[in-house]
Amino acid sequence: MKWLKGIGLFLIANVLIYLTLSFTANILINVVLPSFGIDVRGAFSQQLLVWSLVIGFGGAFISLLFSKQMARAMLDCQQITQPRSHAEQVIYGSVQEIARRLHITMPEVWVYDSPDPNAFATGPSKNNSMVAVSTGLLQNLKEDEVKAVLAHEMGHVYNGDMFTTTVLAGLMNTFVHYISNFLANIVGQPSAQDREEGGAGNPILAMVVYFFLQIVLSFLAMLVVSWHSRRREYAADAFSAKVYGKQAMIGALQGIDRWVNRTQFEYSNRDALATMKIAGKTSGVMHLFATHPPIEARIAALEQL
Repeated sequence: MKWLKGIGLFLIANVLIYLTLSFTANILINVVLPSFGIDVRGAFSQQLLVWSLVIGFGGAFISLLFSKQMARAMLDCQQITQPRSHAEQVIYGSVQEIARRLHITMPEVWVYDSPDPNAFATGPSKNNSMVAVSTGLLQNLKEDEVKAVLAHEMGHVYNGDMFTTTVLAGLMNTFVHYISNFLANIVGQPSAQDREEGGAGNPILAMVVYFFLQIVLSFLAMLVVSWHSRRREYAADAFSAKVYGKQAMIGALQGIDRWVNRTQFEYSNRDALATMKIAGKTSGVMHLFATHPPIEARIAALEQL
């Protein structure tokens, strides 16, 4: 299955990233920095900070670098290079027109098979990106609404949302890794009496504290990343309103909302592409962890423009 292959590739990529960055961090701390007269080997907290920065930002930026490949691996999608139907011409032509207006390299244009009306944009930079729409979007929205959604996604591309999200994720990863390790090591250190008696610390307690802090701090980090994701949706909606008018974007959001209510479809934040897509889970207590604002709030913000 396509999604299973995507998850497998994602896990393999992360293992390879971890091994690569582990090796790189050791070379950096033990060889490169000392050669420039910078020795952090004796200062554990500084070494841990360097390690946390390498792991936190390294993993985030490598994921960004391969974001297009990962997205395509997780979906049953087809690239449009030569439009063969009116619908494909609408998609391709809209992306081409907006890219021309913005003076950026035209993103790759893809269509993926999914019943829910959705779309997303990803890629390392605004000149190296992709825009994808679902078959459900083409089947359930009017032509002007589809164009508005494409403008929304091009807003993400032009605003550099993929890059800013990666920087924020890198900061959060660094924070979680550093604090968890730092406090776990303090807790696991032997007491003064244990040191006098030649005793060791408590590695089991340190491990328990580490995993507990990883869980708690990861949830706090998710709050920050989700808040940022919701804010950039408003900005992309506003960009779409500037390109094709706010009524088209309002109509697109209303059309998506009608489909969700009619089918009782529930978006999941466990979707690896949830942050990228135009619609997502927005209700209940988990709203703080939602990647998208409520559609009613987005429509209200558009009406005030």
